[in-house]
Amino acid sequence: MRYPKDFFELQLRFARRVAAIGGIAFERAILDYTNIYVRLGIGRGFDAGHPVWLDYVEGLRRGGDATDWTYRFYLRRPESEPPGTVARFGCFSYAVDQDGRVRLHFENRDTEPCSPLSAARVDIRREELRALLAHVEQTRPDVQQVSGVSWLYNLPAYRRLFPETYLASARIAGGRLRNMPLWGQFLDRHGTVRPAAAQTLHERLSRQTDLRDLAACFPLQPLAVTAPISDFRRFLGL
Repeated sequence: MRYPKDFFELQLRFARRVAAIGGIAFERAILDYTNIYVRLGIGRGFDAGHPVWLDYVEGLRRGGDATDWTYRFYLRRPESEPPGTVARFGCFSYAVDQDGRVRLHFENRDTEPCSPLSAARVDIRREELRALLAHVEQTRPDVQQVSGVSWLYNLPAYRRLFPETYLASARIAGGRLRNMPLWGQFLDRHGTVRPAAAQTLHERLSRQTDLRDLAACFPLQPLAVTAPISDFRRFLGL
C-alpha cells in the first residue's frame, strides 16, 4: 500500500525534535529514528552512504518543505515489502528467520467495509492462518516456532486470533524506532493517520529531554511473541 503524506510529516516532525534533543543532524535523526529509510525502498541496511539515501539527503539540504520533498521522493520509489516474504494469505504473510522461525506479518488487505479485526472477520482471519501454516508445513517441515513483533499484540481484537501460549510470551521489543511494528500504530485500517495517537506522540515528545527515553513517547509498545507451531495447530484445529 502507499502511505499518506501526513504519515511522513508525523515522522519528520518527530525527527526534528529528536535532532534538537540529541544535537544531531536532521538527516541523521531521520535515518536512525524513523521508518522513512525503509519506506523509500532502500532496504534495511540503514546505510548512510547508499546512493539513493544520498540523493534524498541532497534534496533535504536544498531547503524547501521537507515533507513535500520526502513524499515526492517516496512516490517515485518502489514499494517496500516485509523482508524475506515467502507467501501471503489474505491479511497475513510470513517470512522464515535465519534461526528457522516463521515470522508473521499482518497488513489490511480485506476488501470488506468492516475492520479486518472485527468479530465478523475472525473466522476469515483464522482460516488465513490455517492456510499459512499448511503452507509452512508443506514447504518447511523443519520449522518448529512461530514468532511475531507488532504493536497489534496490544489489541484484544488481534490477540484473539492466536493461542494463549503465544500471547503469554509477549515482551516489549525495544530498539524499533526504524520499524513499522512501532510506527504502524499511527495508521488506521484505511491507511490514514490517527489524530489522537499522533497528538499523544507530539505532546510526550515535547516534554522529552533524553534520547534514551524516546520509546516512552509512543502510545503503544511493539510486543515480541513466540510459541511452538504445534500450539498453533491445536488452537486452529489443524
